[in-house]
Amino acid sequence: MSKLRARTLGVPFLGEPGKFNTITDVPGLEVGYHTLIQGENVRTGVTAILPRGRAGLGNPVAAGFHSFNGNGEVTGASWINEAGQFNSPVMITNTHAVGPVHRGVIDWMAKHKADVIPEWLLPVVAETWDGYLNDVYGSHVTPEMAGLAIDAAQTGALEEGSVGGGTGMNCYAFKGGNGTASRVVKYGGNEYIVGVFLQTNFGARHELTIAGHPIGQQLLADNPYADHFAREGDGSCIGVLATDAPLLPGQLQALARRLMLGLARTGTTGSHFSGDIFLAFSTANEAAFSNGYPKGQKPVLSKLDFVPWGEINPFYAAAVYAAEEAVINSMVANETMTGRDGHRSPALPHDAVRKLFKA
Repeated sequence: MSKLRARTLGVPFLGEPGKFNTITDVPGLEVGYHTLIQGENVRTGVTAILPRGRAGLGNPVAAGFHSFNGNGEVTGASWINEAGQFNSPVMITNTHAVGPVHRGVIDWMAKHKADVIPEWLLPVVAETWDGYLNDVYGSHVTPEMAGLAIDAAQTGALEEGSVGGGTGMNCYAFKGGNGTASRVVKYGGNEYIVGVFLQTNFGARHELTIAGHPIGQQLLADNPYADHFAREGDGSCIGVLATDAPLLPGQLQALARRLMLGLARTGTTGSHFSGDIFLAFSTANEAAFSNGYPKGQKPVLSKLDFVPWGEINPFYAAAVYAAEEAVINSMVANETMTGRDGHRSPALPHDAVRKLFKA
């Protein structure tokens, strides 16, 4: 894409990235956006992450869920914790749009996937709050917009910054939103991808750390976000990790826990009013997580391949490093945005980052 990324400013990161250095490096995975910018007060949208693309919706994937701090929402999480799987898109939007997006997923699946979905659906819809830049109490996001995001999903290079659900978000009191990165993990003669997608809306300005450097301490000026809120640092982050490595649900939950370590490397200490919630899934072992066998068919056993627990550390490292880079990408890709009631979210100053890492 044409937007800058952290590496183009000279920021060094650990680990080997995939081809596009995005979550869409996972084969078959698609991401779509519907962005809503209207007048002065509407800055929001919807993001859709399709684990196996539109063609694979309805086919469950192994999954694990982790809430580091629960001031947020991910629908469907109870079933993921119970069964270690889900069969819908992963949708991300603003806090008060969870309801219409949830309904929109059901409508889209009923229309396009009626032949493969069961008699009930538990869509996975996550949120972060965009009320500083967006009229979050307005009914701007509709069920139809969830379908538009699903229909727009594609593979390949992925746009970051203020698009889709990330449109109105802020990170470390700079303009935040969507960020992504990936890592290659070699195991057993194969190469696997660990991809991370974040909707960033967290962190206090003074905390910001890039590749180990506490640069936020040098960038305390021009911080209208802090002037607006009594407790700077409140906010949230939704993290989605995808991999094509064969992993068990418990292993995926362990990977989801590691995403917070990636955020911590960028400086956050985890605000009480931040909803930092993470989901991990694997597209491997296709058909092993079906919701049952057809009526009248003899029951059969499912079989799973998986990486032994003792060999999982490289996947943990990949999750942490990709999450760290995704946070910085979410800010680097952005420009200054003005929204609701004239509220302004400044862009991360690229020159300051270039100067730091050139030195």
